[in-house]
Amino acid sequence: MSSQTTAGSKPRKPRVSFNVRQYGILVALVVIILLFQVLTAGRLLMPGNVNNLIQQNAYVLILAIGMVMVIIAGHIDLSVGSVVAMVGAVAAIAMQNWGLPWWLAVILALVIGALVGAWQGFWIAYVGIPAFIVTLAGMLLFRGLTLVLLTGGTISGLPEPFVAIGAGWLPGIFGGIAYHDTLTLMLGLMACAFYFVDRLRNMRNSRKLNLPVEAAGLYWGKFVVASAAVMALAWLLAGYNGTPIILVILGGLILAYSFVLNRSVFGRHIYAIGGNRFAAEMSGVNTRRVDFMLFVNMGVLSAVAGIVSTARAGGAVAAAGQNYELDAIAAAFIGGAAVQGGVGTIIGAVVGGLVMGVLNMGLSILAVDAAWQMAIKGLVLLLAVAFDIWNKKRSGK
Repeated sequence: MSSQTTAGSKPRKPRVSFNVRQYGILVALVVIILLFQVLTAGRLLMPGNVNNLIQQNAYVLILAIGMVMVIIAGHIDLSVGSVVAMVGAVAAIAMQNWGLPWWLAVILALVIGALVGAWQGFWIAYVGIPAFIVTLAGMLLFRGLTLVLLTGGTISGLPEPFVAIGAGWLPGIFGGIAYHDTLTLMLGLMACAFYFVDRLRNMRNSRKLNLPVEAAGLYWGKFVVASAAVMALAWLLAGYNGTPIILVILGGLILAYSFVLNRSVFGRHIYAIGGNRFAAEMSGVNTRRVDFMLFVNMGVLSAVAGIVSTARAGGAVAAAGQNYELDAIAAAFIGGAAVQGGVGTIIGAVVGGLVMGVLNMGLSILAVDAAWQMAIKGLVLLLAVAFDIWNKKRSGK
């Protein structure tokens, strides 16, 4: 029977959906924040700690954006930490030894990241070597090149505008309200307004196409909670030094890549390949080109993370990027990406990265030994993947 209404019949109501995995990780994030807020006697959400949480974990969130796309397509990338270190080293050498202006060094770093991604994408997409092997080789190769470039161990004294990328704030051009930066509060309001318009449009489109939708109370309740969280974040940051520059960069990346993954042909092809590669090929999807571009994109985002981490540290260090790939992979899986591919979201990966970041900061405030911190993060990752598998089996039944 058609979904269209017939004479004398009532219009069919849109189906109501509820994403257990999506809300589960959000609830877990809230619970972890509240737990550490209590255990640290309120120190976790102090403005300075919130600002540090953003700046210290920006590299994880940037890498997680690219990593979740790679995982959705059924691949993995173990080389991102080494690429971060190498790109940071090249950028520092370009500014210190070659005399390039900081902005030109940033462009050079992005180009190198794209070339690294193209190198690995070629072997994966057109030669057919599994991504695990190619990126494992890349992890060793680019770490070795980093050590060759940084024979002195470190390069410091980088230009102030470059350092501000990872450790600076937007200027308070509009003054303050009650000792809080007005620009930061305005950006928070703008983010809430954009979110409202986006949700309203999504709701209307889903109803028009008779697609599954969330219950109205849950749908708009999610908006209220998210908006309250955004404004609380804006208030805390406004009472400190204002909006971190890296937060603006991160917000732009999240918006851009959410659009690419959810509303572009390239994004649909990524999901199709991860869901069933053979079916995607039979449908006319150029799987080799998609795989190649995925790793070029991962190389560019690794370069962005390398710029951010180098700027945050104020210099290039040979040991930079250690275990960054593990943090990015963990963030993607905790945020809902499926081990088999075909499932995952940008927002989920970001939330997964925040879970890891809050765990790191909370445990550090409590002075928990670094060895136990690693053990706890490993347990969280295992439980997240186990929950994903359990949820799929429950849905199948």
